[in-house]
Amino acid sequence: MVDLRTRYLGLDLRTPLAASASPLTGSLDGLRRLEAAGAAAVVLPSLFEEQLTLEAQQVGRLLEGGADSVSAALTLDDYNAGPSGYLALVEQAKATLQIPVIASLNGVTPGTWIKHASLLEEVGADALELNIYYVSSRPGLSGGEVEGNYLELVRAVRQTIGIPLAVKLSPYFSSVANLTRQLVEAGANGLVLFNRFYQPDLDLETLEVTPRLELSTSEELRLPLRWIAILHKQVPASLAASTGVHTAADVVKVLLAGADVAMMTSALLRHGPEHLAAVEAGLQDWLEERGMQSVGHLRGLRSQRSIRDPAAWERANYITMLASYPDQVHTEAR
Repeated sequence: MVDLRTRYLGLDLRTPLAASASPLTGSLDGLRRLEAAGAAAVVLPSLFEEQLTLEAQQVGRLLEGGADSVSAALTLDDYNAGPSGYLALVEQAKATLQIPVIASLNGVTPGTWIKHASLLEEVGADALELNIYYVSSRPGLSGGEVEGNYLELVRAVRQTIGIPLAVKLSPYFSSVANLTRQLVEAGANGLVLFNRFYQPDLDLETLEVTPRLELSTSEELRLPLRWIAILHKQVPASLAASTGVHTAADVVKVLLAGADVAMMTSALLRHGPEHLAAVEAGLQDWLEERGMQSVGHLRGLRSQRSIRDPAAWERANYITMLASYPDQVHTEAR
């Protein structure tokens, strides 16, 4: 049997297949199904900065008063049901599952809500994923200021917890490589590339701005694939591929680029947790057919540092694709 074991954020995983945040990871039932189907780690849905601000202030007062445990915090009559339920889910998941449980916070500004990270660590979370989702719509706010806010946030969370910290980023930065290096220096142990912005739409009947959620496809893999290949061994951090991981072939690609884990959401929502078993079997078969004994032999084989033409992952790829387009059309037309 091929050895599928990998390490992510310093955690030993049975395979590189992780279930990222989704409705499936928001209940103990869903988490049990994911583990049974083969998930090597799970990321719980995010708690949001907006949701936690008032509660974090209450928790701060409680901690200053010398509360002995999270259980004491949960006895507060006015404690928000969302955050308390989340803490209970982490605690139950850790008591029930044999795989790492990664909690998640979603925020953009430093504040008292960050103290909630220490409670997540206290109830047993193996790691924390910080999902930074921010759309800068202020013309007077520079890109450098936006990045500075991100770095300040990561430093604040890092000072609050002792468990591993991953940062989930968007791709919309002028220099992703530079920012990721700074994030690691600020305390990130891993990078999740990338979070997926759910863009609003316009309803032509009501003329209202409406939310619209569409699941990803494998076509969206190319963006994280490129940046994982570029960042592999350029930054001293774990790399997770997110967005567009649907099949065993997708997993093979991100491992070749240099990812430590492949995170799946849309594929599991579309096909159910049991899809993980098919993906794992496909990965196993691909490695066996090529005589590869472990995932470690595969990782990074086609990263930017490992190929003859490193520019293939950069601007040269864009030029090559444009130049080859007429030939592709001619071939397909035959």
